[in-house]
Amino acid sequence: MVLTLTAVRGGLTFLTRLPVESDEESWEAFRRTPAAFPLVGYVVGLLAALVLSLSLPAPTAVALYLLVLYLLTGVTHADGLADVGDAAAVHGEAERRTAVLKDSATGVGGALSLGVVLLVLALGALSLADASRWAYPAAVFAIALAAEVGAKTGMAYLVCTGSPAHEGMGSALAGEADAADFRSALVPLIPLALVAAFAGGAGVVAAALAPVGAAHLVGRWAEDRLGGVSGDVFGAANELGRAVGLHAGVIAWTLF
Repeated sequence: MVLTLTAVRGGLTFLTRLPVESDEESWEAFRRTPAAFPLVGYVVGLLAALVLSLSLPAPTAVALYLLVLYLLTGVTHADGLADVGDAAAVHGEAERRTAVLKDSATGVGGALSLGVVLLVLALGALSLADASRWAYPAAVFAIALAAEVGAKTGMAYLVCTGSPAHEGMGSALAGEADAADFRSALVPLIPLALVAAFAGGAGVVAAALAPVGAAHLVGRWAEDRLGGVSGDVFGAANELGRAVGLHAGVIAWTLF
């Protein structure tokens, strides 16, 4: 329990902008504890989902949701998405794409990727916020929370299954766990199953699991095109996973 709390403290420092004191011990605990990722997702998700579920005009709720989300998490993950977008737009060997990842300038591929994913995220949130106005705030809250927890679980999946492309953040995280350790990262999802029984139903389950599928695809692409995962790939998986999770949640909730 103490190790997990220390790992969560390290995760809050790494994954958010919350004023949490960090040290070498918490960072090392975080690197060795994949379950810390979804636990941090609960912290971010609770605050962001609360805003989205308020009985406000849907566009206003979405604007506040995005504002709170990026105030909490910063732009590091979004920057990773932009870098991966630039790398995806490059033709050639993995070394050339890796060089693009390290370039601080954002190109057309990065700008387009960031813009499209942000639009997809906003539209998914808009669908939920509109439902909140029609007396379903609990389901909206649960699905938005599940999408954030799922996005962080997707990052944990890459930590456990990915191989680092080079020295850096990817090797600092992906070198500390293996596929068997991912089971521990699924344990924090159990409360979401209980929540689904009361609000959101299949939408909550889909919102939590779809980001893991998205992370798997991102990881496969990174292994093939970049030679492995990196800090930018983790960020891209987080941003894509959240957007995919919201839409999967809305679709499943609507259909089932």
